[in-house]
Amino acid sequence: MRSVARSAFVIWLALGQIAPAQSPSTFHSETRLVVLHVSVKDDRGTVVTDLDRNAFRVYENGTRQPIALFRRDDIPVSLGLLIDNSGSMRSLRSRVETAALAFIRASNPDDEVFVVNFADKARVDVTMTHDIRAVEAGIARADSIGGTALRDAIQLAEAYMQAHATRDRRVLLVITDGKDNASERTAKQIEGAAAHSETVVFGIGLFGDDGRSSKQGRQELDRLSIATGGAAYYPAGIDQIESVALDLARQIRQQYTIGYTPTNQVLDGTYRTIRVEADTHGGSARLSVRTRAGYRADPNQPSR
Repeated sequence: MRSVARSAFVIWLALGQIAPAQSPSTFHSETRLVVLHVSVKDDRGTVVTDLDRNAFRVYENGTRQPIALFRRDDIPVSLGLLIDNSGSMRSLRSRVETAALAFIRASNPDDEVFVVNFADKARVDVTMTHDIRAVEAGIARADSIGGTALRDAIQLAEAYMQAHATRDRRVLLVITDGKDNASERTAKQIEGAAAHSETVVFGIGLFGDDGRSSKQGRQELDRLSIATGGAAYYPAGIDQIESVALDLARQIRQQYTIGYTPTNQVLDGTYRTIRVEADTHGGSARLSVRTRAGYRADPNQPSR
């Protein structure tokens, strides 16, 4: 494998002796490796970064799986920054830009980043880059106007990620202040696509009230982020957004990478649930673990 975070790998074994003037006899065996990016916190909400392989247990459809890969170093990611540019964001925009740039600066310096601004329509305003100045310029030139096409923005960002990302770890950070009211894609379509993807979605929701629209926006952002192994955060006020963004950058850099070879290697198109458990050293306390909820064993899904 070229990198540790592959979703599949292929082993070619040449068996037997090669007779003169004959082609070698070759046996082909494919073994899938499911790769998880795992965040761990203790009962005080503090990120735990010093666990070893033996602290973790991985289950697929309730069956414990052998861990084949374990890393706890800071691995660079391909990152998509999705910023709500609807009319209601106008008064919040400058603080959002500051928080987004703080997030980028606190991330791994080898990350690659692109920016999607979205209102009624979503567009890639900054193509994949390592240049923080390009990111800053792309964020600042957007004008806040129109509705909120959040689901379309996620679909566009995922397609762009698949076409252009070079890192095996892939993350989307969505910053929005409202319920989707302009997308062509449905929530069911986006959540279904997430089952085929290894991209982790994090969200920052700037919902200022407990009205029906805000509750629906929170529920949709929660469902999508939790299913992919991410999380959504809701600052009490705009003045807290930068600290939330910085905390998210640290969490992403402190994730564990765990890979397992499923005991069920059949690609039958079924959805396989995933659960990861972790204990403190000596097993004295159970920790809170977050990773993606599962994956679909799709024979038509190309491996990365």
